Amino acid sequence: MAVSKQLKLQHLLWRAGFGPEARSWRQWELLDDYAWWPRLRSDSAAPPRFFDVADGAVRGLLMGIGELGKIEQTKKEMSTDQKKEVRKKSRENLQSLNLVWLEEMVRTKAQLREKMALFWHGHFASRNINILYQQELLHLLRTHALGNFGDLLRAVSKSAAILAFLNNQQNKKEHPNENFARELMELFTLGRGNYTETDVKEAARAFTGWGFKLDGTFVFRRFFHDTGSKTVLDKKGNFDGDDILNILLGQRQTAHFITRKLYRFLVNEETVPEERIRQLGDRFFDSGYDIMALLDSIFGSTWFFNEENIGCKIKSPVELWVGIRRALPLTLDDPEGQIVLQKALSQVLLYPPNVAGWPGGRSWIDSTSLMLRLRLPHIIAAQGALGLNPKSDDDQMMGQMRAGRLQNRLAAEADWQPLLDIFSSQSERDIIPSIARFLWQTPQANPPLAVLKRHTDPGSKIQLIRTAALQLMATPEYQLC
Repeated sequence: MAVSKQLKLQHLLWRAGFGPEARSWRQWELLDDYAWWPRLRSDSAAPPRFFDVADGAVRGLLMGIGELGKIEQTKKEMSTDQKKEVRKKSRENLQSLNLVWLEEMVRTKAQLREKMALFWHGHFASRNINILYQQELLHLLRTHALGNFGDLLRAVSKSAAILAFLNNQQNKKEHPNENFARELMELFTLGRGNYTETDVKEAARAFTGWGFKLDGTFVFRRFFHDTGSKTVLDKKGNFDGDDILNILLGQRQTAHFITRKLYRFLVNEETVPEERIRQLGDRFFDSGYDIMALLDSIFGSTWFFNEENIGCKIKSPVELWVGIRRALPLTLDDPEGQIVLQKALSQVLLYPPNVAGWPGGRSWIDSTSLMLRLRLPHIIAAQGALGLNPKSDDDQMMGQMRAGRLQNRLAAEADWQPLLDIFSSQSERDIIPSIARFLWQTPQANPPLAVLKRHTDPGSKIQLIRTAALQLMATPEYQLC
């Protein structure tokens, strides 16, 4: 069957962003379909603002401007109490950074940039409680999200967050540490099976001496660097880390690997045509790794809007929650409750499960998480408790457990006016099907009207719209995009 214009628009807004925003929906509806993608591009053209949430005490201790007035404090010079204070404040600051970024996803016009930043956040996964390192890494991901992959790879590879997480600070010529080189090849560029163990060992030698100062500044320690000849991917020379990055970027396989992963994130997780990946990957490589050019090829294609690619993706917890907040504008009484929600749904921003990031797909859904997903709209409406008891992983809870501030509520005030503006002109008979078409990403949105009518309030149009929207969000269909 033919895919409607409305469904195509919603499909693009979900894949290139976090779904339609009720407040701006009418503006999008008035645009011709050829204007959708250019608008998304232009809305994300401006550089992102830097999210600086680091506590003054943390910044002072880590950047050497503490009360003692030292120019450069090393970890050895910091007292036990100072180290504890830095760790405690960093956890609290990470919570703030998590919530600031989440709020940006909800409210910004730069939907494409933040959606791509989320992709790169999972690709270049890092778990580090140092707030200075994490907010710098996040800024790099957001700054280069739509730019050049080579520039992004180089910047991330020299970030303190990644170098610390992958132990390259301990990579010295006498005792090479292979963690960074291995993950660089397996997860960041070539993909498993496209390099040898010898390639990893030789590349690790090239990255010896790459490290960072306490404030996160990259530093190359020449006396730790192995200056001997190395052979990596059949190329031989006295390579350093920058040379290895150039060698990896010179492999067409790197472009294919990134393209395949991005295709699964933006288009279809299950159906990935290899010929299409090869063509897209070749264009990506030939463009010099221009990310926006690759996105042009995807979102400017006709196949992107094929029925098989619509409503086939399970929303990640972040996509689900941000999408709800865009469709149903909320003012949260306890924003910290969103940390608990992320933990319960297994996607905590700034705290990926491991260096491979979140696996996505069907892993998002199990019996427990599905029940919470389906209850979520009604919990919001009732301003009720989540009824969750997260494990006491204090790093993941970002200090809330230890500080005794575990917010287990999603008390919020919903602004229903944008939805009323969209649907109040509809006849009562058409309201439920119309809201279903707006909220469900299924080519054939056929809501069970008899069931829904039993659980909606037809007392007035306002009540009907409110209750119908909540019921439709609390369905398996709403979990897909």
